[in-house]
Amino acid sequence: MKPFDASGAFLPSADRSELRGLAVRGAGATVFSSALMSALQIIASVFLARMLTPSDFGLVAMVTTFSLLLVNFGLNGFTEVVLQWEMIDHCQASNLFWINVGAGLLLTTGFAGAGSLMARFYSNPRVTHVALGVCLTIFITSTSVVHLALLKRAMRFSAASANEIVSRAVSVVTSILLAWAGWGYWALVAGVVAQPLSQSVGAWTLCRWIPGLPRRVAGTGSMVRFAMNIYGRFTVNYFARNMDNLLVGWRFGSGPLGFYKKAYDLFLLSASQLVSPLTNVAVAALSRLNRDSVEYRRYLLSALGVTAFVGMGLGADLTLVGKDVIRLVLGPGWEQAGRIFTFFGPGVGIMLLYGTIGWIHLSIGTPNRWFRWVAVEFTVTGLLFLLGLAWGPEGMAMAWTASFWILTIPAFWYAGKPIGLRITPVVASVWRFVIASVLAGFTSAAIIRTTRSFAASSDSAGALARIVIISTLFGGLYLGAVVLLHRGYAPIHQLLRLSREMVPWRRLSMPSPVISATCDPGTREALTP
Repeated sequence: MKPFDASGAFLPSADRSELRGLAVRGAGATVFSSALMSALQIIASVFLARMLTPSDFGLVAMVTTFSLLLVNFGLNGFTEVVLQWEMIDHCQASNLFWINVGAGLLLTTGFAGAGSLMARFYSNPRVTHVALGVCLTIFITSTSVVHLALLKRAMRFSAASANEIVSRAVSVVTSILLAWAGWGYWALVAGVVAQPLSQSVGAWTLCRWIPGLPRRVAGTGSMVRFAMNIYGRFTVNYFARNMDNLLVGWRFGSGPLGFYKKAYDLFLLSASQLVSPLTNVAVAALSRLNRDSVEYRRYLLSALGVTAFVGMGLGADLTLVGKDVIRLVLGPGWEQAGRIFTFFGPGVGIMLLYGTIGWIHLSIGTPNRWFRWVAVEFTVTGLLFLLGLAWGPEGMAMAWTASFWILTIPAFWYAGKPIGLRITPVVASVWRFVIASVLAGFTSAAIIRTTRSFAASSDSAGALARIVIISTLFGGLYLGAVVLLHRGYAPIHQLLRLSREMVPWRRLSMPSPVISATCDPGTREALTP
C-alpha cells in the first residue's frame, strides 16, 4: 500500500455507504487472526510449560511488567492519532514517525540502564541481564508504529492482522526451539524480541512509505498533545493493571508470580483476542459517524449487546472449566495456576464490556476525559489490590474481578456524558446476558456437583472430557436462558448474521474500493488469500 499521493495527501478514503462493509470485513479479519494468535499462544504454552519452570516465566514477567509500558509509548497514542485525525498528510506522518523513533531510542537506553534497579527491587540479580535483552523491543517497536497505523487508517485490517499472525508465529517458534535446546528463560527473552522485529519488517513491506525528514508543519503539536493524552491514560491504566504483578513478584517471588501470570494470561486472553483487536476497527468506523446521531448510538449499543452475549457466556464457562483448561494446556505441576484462575473467571465477561469504553472516548475525541477517568480506576483497583494481597495470588485475582464489576457502570456514564448517552440504554442492551450467564452457570455447577464422574480422572484426557461435557451443558442452558429472557431468537440471529458477514475468506478475495485505489497490482495479488 502507498498511503500518500504525489502531493503528500492521504489517498485512502471511504464514503459512508462503504463504511459498514469495510468495518465488518475488517472486524472479521481481525477476530479470525486473533483466534489464530490465541491458538499459537496455546501451542506455545503447551510446549514451553513442559520445558521451562514457573520461575523462568516469573523472571521474564518481572522485566516485561516494566518494559511493556515503554513498548506501548507509540502504540497507544500515535496509532489513535493516525486513525482518528480527520486529515493527515505525508509531512505530519513523517514528524510522528521521527518523534516516536527518537523517543523509542531514549527509552531503550534508559531501560537498559535501569536493569540493576529492577534487580534490587525484586532481589534477583538475573533481572539485570534479562532487562538488557528485553530493552531491544522498545526501539524495534517504535519503527513500525506509524506504518501499521496507516494500514489501519486505510481499513487494511486484513493485511495488518496477517502481519501480526506471522510475527507471533516467529516468536513462538523461536522460543520453543531455544527452550528445546536448553536456553532456559533466555528462550522466552529471544521470543519477546523476535516478535516486534518480525512485525516491523512486515509493516515496512506492506506499507510502502518512506518517511521524509522532520519539518515544522501545522497540526503536529496538536497531534502530539492528543497522543500524549492517550498515552498518559494508558500509563496510569497500565500501572493499575500491572500493580498485581509487581506486588506478587515483590512479595512472593518468581515462582508464585509464574503461576499467577499464567492464570492471568488466560484471563486476559479473551480481552486481548476479542475487544482489543476490534478497538481499531470500532474507532475507525465510529469516528466517521456523527457522534450525536441516532446511527452512532445504534451501532454502539448493538456492538455492546454482541460483546455481552459472547463475553458473559465465555466468562461463566471458563469459571466452570478453567482448572481443566490449565491442566490440559500446561500439564502437571501447574495446578496452582488453575486455582488462581477460578477467581479470575467471573470477571471475564464484564472485563470485555469495560474494554469497550475506550471506543466511546476515542471516537468522539475525548482522550482527556478518558485520562481523568483512569485516575479513578487506578485508585479503586489499587485499593482492592492492597486488600487482596493478604490472600496471596488468589486474593489478587478476586481484586481484579471485583474492580471490573464496581467500575463498569460509572465508566459508561462518564464516557457517554459529552454526547448525552444515558446509562439506561447501555444497561438495557446487556443485562439479560448477565442474568442468563448467572442462571446457566449456577445450574451447571449444581448438576456437576451431583455427578461424581466429573471428578473421576485427573489426567489430560479426563480434563478434555470434562471441558467438552461441561461446556456443552452450559452452552445449552445459556442459549436457552438468552432466548427466554429476550422472548425470541433475535440475539442468536444477530450473532449468526454478523458472524457470516465477518468471515474473512468470503470477501477478501475481492479487494475493497479503498484498497483498489491505493495498492499497486503486485501488492494486491500478494495479499489476496
